[in-house]
Amino acid sequence: MSGFIEFQDVSKIYNGNKVAVEDVNLSFGKGEFICFIGTSGSGKTTLMRMINRMNTPTEGKVLIDGQDVAKLQPVELRRKIGYVIQSIGLMPHMTIRENITLVQRLMKVSQVERDKTANKMIDLVELPREMLDRYPFELSGGQQQRIGVVRALAADQDIILMDEPFGALDPITRESLQDLVKDLQEKLGKTVIFVTHDMDEALKLASRLVVMSHGKVVQFDTPDNVLRHPANEFVEELLGEERLLQSKPKDTMVKEIMSPGAVTIHTDRSLNDAITIMKEKRVDTLIVTDNAGVLKGVVDVQNLNKMHSRASSVGDIMVDVPFVYETDYLKDTLQRILNLGLKTVPVVDQQKRVVGILTRGSLVDLVYDTIWGDATSSEDNTTQDDSDVSAETANQEV
Repeated sequence: MSGFIEFQDVSKIYNGNKVAVEDVNLSFGKGEFICFIGTSGSGKTTLMRMINRMNTPTEGKVLIDGQDVAKLQPVELRRKIGYVIQSIGLMPHMTIRENITLVQRLMKVSQVERDKTANKMIDLVELPREMLDRYPFELSGGQQQRIGVVRALAADQDIILMDEPFGALDPITRESLQDLVKDLQEKLGKTVIFVTHDMDEALKLASRLVVMSHGKVVQFDTPDNVLRHPANEFVEELLGEERLLQSKPKDTMVKEIMSPGAVTIHTDRSLNDAITIMKEKRVDTLIVTDNAGVLKGVVDVQNLNKMHSRASSVGDIMVDVPFVYETDYLKDTLQRILNLGLKTVPVVDQQKRVVGILTRGSLVDLVYDTIWGDATSSEDNTTQDDSDVSAETANQEV
């Protein structure tokens, strides 16, 4: 069955003998989130850039909705395909409004319609509309990256190409933008082709993974199947021993081990209110929500201390925070929570309302059961001393 995007016997050879991509056959459906992953030089970016003709196959064809892209005019093709890169690529001399609607302006869309689009797009990424008339240098790196994402959506393209867009960002900002991209992709039904070398990122985002090595596709499957049934030793090494181990526990949902006692504060509360709540609850971090309980970010005592004289409300100083859904499986969230090094992660329902927290400490038993559970249960003669050593090791891992 033909797909929305197809690679048919595609190869790319440079200088007559350097093979970058070799005999690739792939088919993606409309609305899929496809991640290309592999080591540097594996051919993943070369392959992705064939979709918008930034690279041309030496052999084979690339089809979009049945049309050979080689027969399409490159400029017109690229205007129909969004493109987000690591360096963001915002025009420094243009306002955020002008950046978001750049492709629309090239397509002669009216100013009224462009303004409507700019408002809609900045609302999608939950940034204030007054930022539309600022310049890129006036925004943080994470805010600029959000604008880069919605600029790719502003012209209503069906296909969005993303080339390691979050590689240069700090882990917290990166996690937040991953959540944003996945959420927008699902809401808007876009087909996203995403290049990354980060396996955690690929497993989190993809509906299917294309694992590449030396220009060849070595596995094309769902994240769950790649974890459970890696095609060869290369895929196993790319996944890493910990992920392979953590793919095996029972399908425990986050809501089964979360703590319901999340300490929250509304965005419009004052900084003095935040300090008072922290003292009363004996915590150093508050989860920030709107009046409907929808997660907006976090504020910690360090930010409060730094910004106390320059801000009036919690909403002015809150920062993004990674979150998990209560129906997520722990096997899918455990690795990234441990990697982020966070003490707590908010848990939300499908409307993104805060329903609890997942603590790093609450994951100790899961890690213990995952890595040592079968071994210890099968050894009836395990001594108390041996158990203590294993428990201590588990705590060090977490």
